[in-house]
This record gives sequence, C-alpha cells and structure tokens, in this order.
Amino acid sequence: MASVTAFLSTPETRVGPQQASAMISQRFPWFGTLDLKEKQALLGAAASRLEVEAKRLQLVTEVRRLAWELAYLDAEEEAVLEDRETLSHFEELARARYASGVGLGQAVVKLQAEITKDDNRILRIDSRRASLVASLNALRDRPAGDPLPTAQLSAAPAIVPPMDPSGLLDVAEMHRPEVRRSRILTEAAGIGIELAEKQYRPDFTLGFGYTLVGSRDDPAGRAMPPPDNGDDIIGLTLGVNLPVRREKLAAGLLEATARESAARDRTRGILAEIERDLGDLSSRLPLTLDQLALFDDLLILQAEEALRSAEAAYASGSQSALDLLDAERVLLEVRIASARARADSLILHARLEGALGAPVEVLLNGDAS
Repeated sequence: MASVTAFLSTPETRVGPQQASAMISQRFPWFGTLDLKEKQALLGAAASRLEVEAKRLQLVTEVRRLAWELAYLDAEEEAVLEDRETLSHFEELARARYASGVGLGQAVVKLQAEITKDDNRILRIDSRRASLVASLNALRDRPAGDPLPTAQLSAAPAIVPPMDPSGLLDVAEMHRPEVRRSRILTEAAGIGIELAEKQYRPDFTLGFGYTLVGSRDDPAGRAMPPPDNGDDIIGLTLGVNLPVRREKLAAGLLEATARESAARDRTRGILAEIERDLGDLSSRLPLTLDQLALFDDLLILQAEEALRSAEAAYASGSQSALDLLDAERVLLEVRIASARARADSLILHARLEGALGAPVEVLLNGDAS
C-alpha cells in the first residue's frame, strides 16, 4: 500500500516544520501461504481447461451419433427406393396378367398401395434427415441448411474390444477429463484446508516512510539554527497482525473441510456414473454385433432366397402376386433392420469411446497411458 500526506497545518519540530510525508507498506502472509495460493490457482486453471476438454468430448460423441443416424437414413432410403423400383416392376407384371385374364385386380391394387407406402416412407425419411442436419449444424455453429459431408455406413468394428469392467474403468479413470478435473478440484480443496489452517498464524507488515521537513524560520531558529535544521525524516515500520477472531477462523477451516469432502463425493459420483455407462455399453455392443452378424450372414441371404423362390413360383403360375409381395416385404424389413443394427453398433462404438475418453485401440493394445 502507498499513501501520501500533505500537512495543511504543518506540525513544528525542533528541526523544522513537517510539510508532507509518504508511506509504502507491504503485508506478508505467514510462510508458505503464497506458494499454496499459487498452487491452488494453477490447479483451478487446469480444472478449467479439463472442463473445456470434457465439453469437447461430449460434443464429438454427439456429432458422431448424429452422423451415424444420418448414414442410417441414407441406407434406409436406398433400401426403400430399391423396394419401390421392384414393386413397380411387380405391379407392371400384375397389370399385364390381369389384362390377360390370368391375374387378380386385387393384386394390382395391393401393389399400388405398397408403392404409395414407400413414397410416404421416403417423405418421413426426408423430414427426419432435415431435423438431424439442423441439429448437426447447430453443433457445428453453422446455419441449419448448410450441406454436410455424406457418411456411409461402414463395416462395423470386426474386433470386439475386451469388455472387462475393471479394465474399462481403469482406462476411463486415466483418460476421462471429468475424472481428472474432479481430482484436481479435490486437490485444490485440500490446499484450501492448509490455507485455512495458516489463517491461525500472524501476518507481518513492513513499511518505509519518508517525511519532508522544512527549515526553521521562527526567530529562535533563525538566530540559532539546530545542527540538523531542515533534515528530512526516514522511518521503517514493522507490524504484526494477530489472528484473534478464533470463531471466524474455525468456521473457515470447517468450510474448507466440507468443500474437500464434497469434492471427494463428486469424484465418487462421476466414477459411479462412468461405471454404469461402461457396464451398459460393454453388454450391449457385443449383442448388437452378434445381431448384425445374424442379419448379414443368415437373414438377408434367407430373405433373398425366399424372394427368388417366390419369383420363380410366380412365373410358373403356382403363386400369386400377393405371395411375391410378402417375400419382398420381408426382404425390405430385413435390409432396414440390418442397416439399423449396423448404425447402432457404430453409435455404441462412438459412445464407448466417449465413455472411455480414448479410442478403443487402447484396450486392444493394452495401453492405458
């Protein structure tokens, strides 16, 4: 602190009148207090940076989820368009048969109704796509209608990473920014306890003062000026601030202890939430991959074979167009279900990496650093 005093009514001393004074003082807390405050501030800055990393991780995970949802809509639309083209071909065959007196008019009407359903389904897909595109652009801080890069449903991960719950949690503890931030805040709260304890120690104040003194101009001073007439005054000040309000200090220590306890509880809560998410994802991802393998390796092949058999039977006249339609409906639903399972597996894969805070390769390579 710095202060300046100008005397409006100058006090007279033996060596002359005091005209002005200046004072500079500095308060010094108890030994180690400033180091603890510096460390606490650095921990707070690190916690803020990790908070940003946590939000970025959430953003990336959500963007990946929406991107795979868009890719699924593209795959669903492709399957529906292919189905519509096939139904149009069947409808032409049914009309030709009906015109020749072989087929039934009911088959033509039923096929036309199914084509209309496909048209309506494509409209619903377009509506859902517009909503997803707007959500993705909002996350990208872009206008709602901005075009997005197209994503295709790639092959789902061929290797299922190890799903040992303890190993997953160890990786998450190492990489998740929320866990690291919570532990840093717990450490900062522990430093707060040390700072509260140091409040029981006294602070010191060191000051330097300078007083401007004028020469004596009174008759006695002029007649016989003192040897140090008009010499300025220099002074040093040492003060001690005693912590006498013990109730206030005790309350501060109690508050700091409660903050550290709350920080530890937050860490346990975050770990429990992560463990719950990892347990859910580690059980669902292998099941989704098994379901996808069932679709790709068996159900789609069976549905395609059933459609080929129905086409052959229809050509020979042993089955009606309605039987052909049923086989085509089954194939469409199996293709859409397969695309849904593939998208779900990729979304679960992205969510697993978000829950771990790291790529799943760290599990495959056994690297948790």
